[in-house]
Amino acid sequence: MIRATTFAGKSVAVFGLAASGNATVHALLDGGAHVAAWDDSEAGRAAAAKAGIPLVDLASADWSRFSSLVLAPGVPLTHPEPHWTVRKAKAAGLEIIGDIEIFSRERAAQCPDAPFIAITGTNGKSTTTALVAHILRHAGFHVQMGGNIGRAVLTLEPPARETFHVVEMSSFQIDLTPSLRPSIGVLLNVTPDHIDRHGTMENYAAIKERLVRGSIVACVGIDDDYSRAILKRRIAQGAACAFSVERKLAPGYSLDGDTLVCANRDGLAVKLASLRGIGALRGAHNAQNALAAVAAVRECLNLYGRSSEIDWQGAVASFPGLAHRCEEIGRRGKVLFINDSKATNAESTEKALASFPRDVHWILGGKPKDGGIAALAPYFKGIARAYLIGEASDAFAQTLTLGHVPFVRSGTLEKALAQAAQDASESTASEPVVLLSPACASYDQFKNFEVRGDAFRALVAALPGIALKDVS
Repeated sequence: MIRATTFAGKSVAVFGLAASGNATVHALLDGGAHVAAWDDSEAGRAAAAKAGIPLVDLASADWSRFSSLVLAPGVPLTHPEPHWTVRKAKAAGLEIIGDIEIFSRERAAQCPDAPFIAITGTNGKSTTTALVAHILRHAGFHVQMGGNIGRAVLTLEPPARETFHVVEMSSFQIDLTPSLRPSIGVLLNVTPDHIDRHGTMENYAAIKERLVRGSIVACVGIDDDYSRAILKRRIAQGAACAFSVERKLAPGYSLDGDTLVCANRDGLAVKLASLRGIGALRGAHNAQNALAAVAAVRECLNLYGRSSEIDWQGAVASFPGLAHRCEEIGRRGKVLFINDSKATNAESTEKALASFPRDVHWILGGKPKDGGIAALAPYFKGIARAYLIGEASDAFAQTLTLGHVPFVRSGTLEKALAQAAQDASESTASEPVVLLSPACASYDQFKNFEVRGDAFRALVAALPGIALKDVS
């Protein structure tokens, strides 16, 4: 646990009492602050009270006594309209911050040269964050990983010279971290997302840019227009490096076939690792994630003068991947089973279909999102058969009919998996794939995508003759 000593003696309002909010309260209390915590949810307040968190109804509190409002990242700051606590804080002239801002202040006060890698992007930031942490651990370094992945940042060990903090940050979290100054800032990509929370695409991109603007060294992907513009501005400000899966860079990080390379200005390239045969890093999107990860680690070690003979191939090849993101569950004979439950929209499913371009037995459906699956039509030729579940079945059936894709209305995940496994086992293809990539939210049949993915994993594990992937 990180103690929020920089708030000692201050009165702080905390709103939002999920995992990060509760950790924030404890960090502030341990650091000597006076805390008034609240949540709009009665269940959230009850759970917090049970955990010993001091509750104060912020709707009727005297805001003049607070120095700060610490806001949970999921609470609207500006759009579609500011939360009522935000209005009260602004009326009282208070700063509005998040838990990673507290971490940043503690690092600045206690150990400003502690290694800190912050990672953002519209897509791929969780995989990249996990891969950065994995590479560093593989090389023998002490690593703490958290933020928008895994643990709340204030539950991690305190910043120290021998500890690498690897922190995933969403745009919401960046927006609440005004003093963000990471050692290495990584920006993967910027594509339309969360416009309802930021108002315009330009606002969203500007928030993403803050992470690399404040970093000592910026690592920026240049395969989209917004990120290229951000890199140009960053180069004029300070140290930066680029990475790309679409073009050869010198200097920068790019691909030579399926090999990650780093080239200097003269074009001399150092081969780092091949991605061939690494199931956890299939597809162009994961090649971008891998480039970002090796760039972040190399630039961080160079920045701090850390000597380490990293076995890049061994580190990358041993990465187990993340659950529910094109996760290889196992094989039965020649049939491969993939859990991509995290794909809750067509854009995410597109990456899975691009990674498996043929002989796919595709399980999809759930609570539909705007746009449906029409954008996936270029990949329909690789679908052997589709298996529809949930509320989206009727709408998706129409799109698949127009796309001449064979399909069956399975209704439930259990039935879909049984049908897909049987059909795939009868396929004459060399490696048929049973792919759960729903292109939908899960809420019609499951609590969340994790529960849906876990259910799929359990169903696959119960198949006779299945050889589960060893992730130990």
